[in-house]
Amino acid sequence: MDVEKRIIKEINNLKPFLQNDGGDIEFVKYEDGNVYVRLTGACAGCSLIDVTLKDGIEDILVSEIPEVKQVIKVD
Repeated sequence: MDVEKRIIKEINNLKPFLQNDGGDIEFVKYEDGNVYVRLTGACAGCSLIDVTLKDGIEDILVSEIPEVKQVIKVD
């Protein structure tokens, strides 16, 4: 399975957790080890978004998919 498909699979596994709090995550692209995501709903205005992004989403993607270096939020 290619890297992008593995990333999308992991993001889909994370969606229910974000959706339970009124938010959501959308895969935008994978490029040079960077995963670009868009956070929507309650996530977009949440004061803890950086913690969720780095300590949650990024930690999981980096540990599960060695090719991933970091996760970057786009608007």
